[in-house]
Amino acid sequence: MTKADLVERVTESISQTAGPMISKKDCSRVVDAFLDAIKDALKEQKNIEVRGFGTFKIRNRKTRMARNPRTGEPVEVSARPVPVFKPSKELRALVADIVYDPALDTE
Repeated sequence: MTKADLVERVTESISQTAGPMISKKDCSRVVDAFLDAIKDALKEQKNIEVRGFGTFKIRNRKTRMARNPRTGEPVEVSARPVPVFKPSKELRALVADIVYDPALDTE
């Protein structure tokens, strides 16, 4: 799914529930603002938790040794922060096609 597909689907969903109150252009601005907010928070090394969806975090990778695929020479890859996404239990259950029951949650 592309961002354009996402905008289309969100616009469609809003128009079904609230009527044609929002244009695709406005919906595109909302989606862009949401994604920009996530990017800005990650840039500032902050975690973002969206309940029922998942958590975006910054994880620091350690320095490691890798190999140049052409020459086979060992190459050192420096430590760096990388963004990671951890899906919520509800999202994992949805993807696995299992009905999530919060009453059975043991964590």
